[in-house]
Amino acid sequence: MILSRGGFRRTFFAAIALFAGIASAPAGPVRSSSVEPVEISARPITRFHIGRADKQFGPLEFVGGLEMTSPTRDFGALSAFRFVKAGGDFIGVADTGFWFFGTVVRDADKRPSGIQNFRIQQMVDENGQLIDEKWMVDAEGLDVKDGIATVGFERNHRVAQFKIDPSDMKAPFKQLDFLIPAWELRQNRGFETVTHANANSQHEGGLVVVSEKSLDKSGNIYAAIIEGPHKGVFTVKRNGDFDITDGAFLPDGDLLLLERSFSMAGGLKMRLRRIYGESVEKGAVADGPVLLEADMGYQIDNMEGLDVWTRDDGALMVSLVSDDNHSILQRNLYLEFILHQD
Repeated sequence: MILSRGGFRRTFFAAIALFAGIASAPAGPVRSSSVEPVEISARPITRFHIGRADKQFGPLEFVGGLEMTSPTRDFGALSAFRFVKAGGDFIGVADTGFWFFGTVVRDADKRPSGIQNFRIQQMVDENGQLIDEKWMVDAEGLDVKDGIATVGFERNHRVAQFKIDPSDMKAPFKQLDFLIPAWELRQNRGFETVTHANANSQHEGGLVVVSEKSLDKSGNIYAAIIEGPHKGVFTVKRNGDFDITDGAFLPDGDLLLLERSFSMAGGLKMRLRRIYGESVEKGAVADGPVLLEADMGYQIDNMEGLDVWTRDDGALMVSLVSDDNHSILQRNLYLEFILHQD
């Protein structure tokens, strides 16, 4: 798809809307805690670099993507997701306080071609009542393991665990100690990354959380290993003006982070950075190389969600989703890459 000059302008002003806080507010929430089916239209994206046919971007090879729209007004604000069936069924959270579920469908060449069986459910409190206050349900990070969804929330900072039941998601059954002093977490810069380390790593599958932009006195980003044999607070080196929006561990133990930046001069950007696994430890400043950086000359938006998974042919896959902030100027995107390891 070739983006017109008008398309560039719309994307630029969408970025301004995102960071200036003028994106349109979402409509009133669904007034039931039941799961609601949502009709999704998905337009394939065949080129990541707008107007160019190149597929290789450093170690990442673009496979394909989708631009998703829906007549359902509560669809959008997708902030984190994880596959529960590799490359197919997924679960996610929206920062407006909704769970979402669905399935990525594929063509004969394994490229994403559509979304099926998409459903949403509003989050509820311990009494099963709908939670309408945005500051209580600003869900930003998610990981899944053994039928449990662990969610990171900002504003009212917490890390909570839920039993996964796509037909009826209930209130959390547990809240975890996130170790970082609460006063160090900025109101709208909390836990964007929630991810389990590899079972055979030094953290033995322990849970790691990384904030978006809660900085220590040295300007590094607060993070913590909150479960596992080596619990403790560490930081991630802040590289340039990028903030962290999600992350997941790679099979070799490194941590892949999704990052976002905006400036009036440079516009909206996204970046993928590979953090060395051995630098993820108590008291350390974790760091690593940039694998990919993309600006508005590429098919990006407000990229917020990331997952890493293995395709049935053994390819290591990286999937990304964007948060449209319920703005008509922004888009809900799904993008998919192969991460080549050699």
